[in-house]
Amino acid sequence: MSIHLLQTFAMPESAETALADRFVVHKLHTADDPERLFDRVGTSIRAIAGVGVPKPLMDRLPALEIIANFGVGYDSIDVQAAKARNIRVTNTPDVLNDAVAELTIGLMLSLARRLPQADRYVRENRWPLGNLPIFRELGGTTLGIVGLGRIGREIATRAQAMKMRVVYHGRSHQPRQPYVFYPDLVDMARDVDWLVALTPGGAGTEKLISRAVLEALGPDGMFVNVARGSVADQDALIDLLANGGLGGAALDVFADEPHVPEALRRMENVILSPHQGSATRETRDAMGALVVTNLDAHFSGKSLLTPVA
Repeated sequence: MSIHLLQTFAMPESAETALADRFVVHKLHTADDPERLFDRVGTSIRAIAGVGVPKPLMDRLPALEIIANFGVGYDSIDVQAAKARNIRVTNTPDVLNDAVAELTIGLMLSLARRLPQADRYVRENRWPLGNLPIFRELGGTTLGIVGLGRIGREIATRAQAMKMRVVYHGRSHQPRQPYVFYPDLVDMARDVDWLVALTPGGAGTEKLISRAVLEALGPDGMFVNVARGSVADQDALIDLLANGGLGGAALDVFADEPHVPEALRRMENVILSPHQGSATRETRDAMGALVVTNLDAHFSGKSLLTPVA
């Protein structure tokens, strides 16, 4: 019997081909009339592949058994509502670790050396008028990682290769990790040159990077966010960047994506990136393959590879 699947997000061609080979796929994200789609096939949908699954969407799908999230973060899925209905939820950890770690180091280098500004300086033929100001190196500075998970550890390894000292803050001390643990985030921010946020989104981490944390980081401090926009107090961040209370920021995520405040877009001490931490061909293909593998496991009665609920 054919299994009907709802796709809520555009995926790589490799994943879409694999889904089409296995399921009857209905694409919510391209539907001209979602309500008509639900009326026609809502009672037949047994699986979701993609992102963005709130409770009202689940309520339209009485036969739903599994949500295969395309991404490691699953804060766009109402996991509690899924648990209440015994709907399984999976994500795609590990396969994006290298891509996010590489982007993080790239953002740090771009901020430290003002690489986007340097590129623009040459393209606008301003170099004959004089040299750019002298900026900073990463080597010899201290990096504080907020959330030393899989990605955090990859960033730490790369940072050490660049001759940085690494410390971290998290929910608990990890005794097998060779980095100094700070139980208090403000204390860590006060002691580091760079602060990188890597925590999941959601209510538990909302504005974890508070005004107090950013003030402790100080006028020479650099903040990097590759977690979720909700993790940082964006208003405080803008204020401190504007008044000299913070040295700079490199941001891949924002509070109201894809809308980025004009104040951030105007600042020269800020590097901006359109939430592309995992946006490489290799990683997106691997994420899609893991989505498909979890779905295959569920419908063949096998254990899920990466369950979150």
